Amino acid sequence: MQGSGPGVPLPAATAKLRVAIVDGEDLFRDLLRLGLGTLGHIEVVADFGDAQAALQEIPSLRPDVAILNIVLPGSLHGVHLGVALKRQVPRLGIVLLSDYADPELLHPVPKDLSSGWCYLLKKSVSSAEALGRAIQSAGVGFVVMDPALMEPAQLSHSVLRRLTPRQLDILALLAQGYTNSAIAARLCMAEKSVQNQINLIYQQLDIDRDNPGVQPRVTAALTYWQERGRTALFAAMDEAAPGAAGMGIGPG
Repeated sequence: MQGSGPGVPLPAATAKLRVAIVDGEDLFRDLLRLGLGTLGHIEVVADFGDAQAALQEIPSLRPDVAILNIVLPGSLHGVHLGVALKRQVPRLGIVLLSDYADPELLHPVPKDLSSGWCYLLKKSVSSAEALGRAIQSAGVGFVVMDPALMEPAQLSHSVLRRLTPRQLDILALLAQGYTNSAIAARLCMAEKSVQNQINLIYQQLDIDRDNPGVQPRVTAALTYWQERGRTALFAAMDEAAPGAAGMGIGPG
């Protein structure tokens, strides 16, 4: 997976993450189960071949994360299934796997459920470890998108113009789910310097860290993706959930 990249550490889990898999291809489900079974911090609790069966069973299983193919048999595709599951299990993380690079498929996601989503291209998932990092990111509420979905930034009329080149580098990695320590390692910086720069980024983007209804890290990540020419990605969220409070559960 290119989104988290090799060597991107996340906080160590104190218990195994419980994962459910939903994919219409029997072989791919089996491969996912086998691959994730090699990771000590992940337990696959169930797998399903269609959305309807998953929607009936997953809420009672209470997994931490669900891995969903966007294209599924039946009338529900993976994004709609993810929204329906998060309505019943709000803290459920969602990892979407797809052959299609189209972030606009996320239009159905309302703002009040916008934390804990990872959208990855199957071709970018290079190993079980890489997928495991995406699962961990979704489980703690990060919003992570595959870098292959990024378009060239048009910054002439963007709030990102306020940021220095180094701050843009940091924000890009933050938006891909990197932790502060991983950003520091990637950019050869001290971790304290990274946190100082992130605080400056919050200021430049007018993110109110004193508002308990705002999760600064998630808000910064969403701002980055919007300003990268994907404003349509979350425009539907504002229409679907006017006045919804909170942007996610990622750490600030």
